[in-house]
Amino acid sequence: MEASAPGRARRGWRRARAAGSPLSRAAVVLVVSALVLWAPPSVGYLDRLPRSAQLPQDSVKIVGSPNIPVKVYVMLHQKSPHVLCVTQRLRNSELVDPSFQWHGPKGKIISENSTAQITSTGSLVFQNFEESMSGVYTCFLEYKPTVEEVIKNLQLKYVVYAYREPHYYYQFTARYHAAPCNSIYNISFEKKLLQILSKLVLDLSCEVSLLKSECHRVKMQRAGLQNELFFTFSVSSLDTEKGPKPCADHSCESSKRLSKAKNLIERFFNQQVEVLGRRAEPLPEIYYIEGTLQMVWINRCFPGYGMNILKHPRCPECCVICSPGSYNSRDGIHCLQCNSSLVFGAKACL
Repeated sequence: MEASAPGRARRGWRRARAAGSPLSRAAVVLVVSALVLWAPPSVGYLDRLPRSAQLPQDSVKIVGSPNIPVKVYVMLHQKSPHVLCVTQRLRNSELVDPSFQWHGPKGKIISENSTAQITSTGSLVFQNFEESMSGVYTCFLEYKPTVEEVIKNLQLKYVVYAYREPHYYYQFTARYHAAPCNSIYNISFEKKLLQILSKLVLDLSCEVSLLKSECHRVKMQRAGLQNELFFTFSVSSLDTEKGPKPCADHSCESSKRLSKAKNLIERFFNQQVEVLGRRAEPLPEIYYIEGTLQMVWINRCFPGYGMNILKHPRCPECCVICSPGSYNSRDGIHCLQCNSSLVFGAKACL
């Protein structure tokens, strides 16, 4: 893509700076002060949002299999789908004098249980699902196909997994033309920049955290050396799983607020380029280098949870508990290793 006129002019200024053109360090104060005025107003949400962990609609009622255990996913602190004590074939058949009995990791489940209830038709429903409730659940069904036939028995196994939403956040990197690397002006600029970014997203109940800040001397193409600041920072939601929510409206979901915060930050850096392009005087000593802002969004699981699309294809973006009770067969949970590097759409554990 052909560079814009302001972009070509900025590169000319950078080459002039690298060649030794004098620029006042006091200009740092002017740039930082101007940044506060460039903070953009609220804008609409982005169309592309990080996908939340969502289960398919047909999982509201789950039937068993006589051959293999069926996996069931229940969001932490939520109500579960109905787990039926029948197969798909029996669900569409008449059952005479059916009798249902459920056993879980802690033994027999009675219908009066406050956390795991059995309906009159033998379905198992969990209320306010907790981590400790994960594990193997077995249903014992007795029934007659017809009045004249003998009683038949069926045993169905389910492996019930607690899962939770990933912890989403955005990670940004940006580069600034800088004062000499040992200069206090770089430190002052860094603090002021973080204050401005934090104010931008404060009303969205998000926070900005500095991950890394380094100053390096960079050899420019066909030019001399110049000092550059490399900033890496994150933007995350202030929500806690059991804490108070910023608001109850659907538009205040964590992923939507984070996407709006991302949009504000991108626009903020774009406005710095526009303002510098309109300047008639030489550039200040510290300024944003056009085109260096990069972003990735990260979804990380909390300790004890992991993502594994091979083991959990029906819940590929869920952070699934890594050890469901005492279940330890070859079909049990195998949590992803959590030492992978951060990449686009990275999925890992904290």
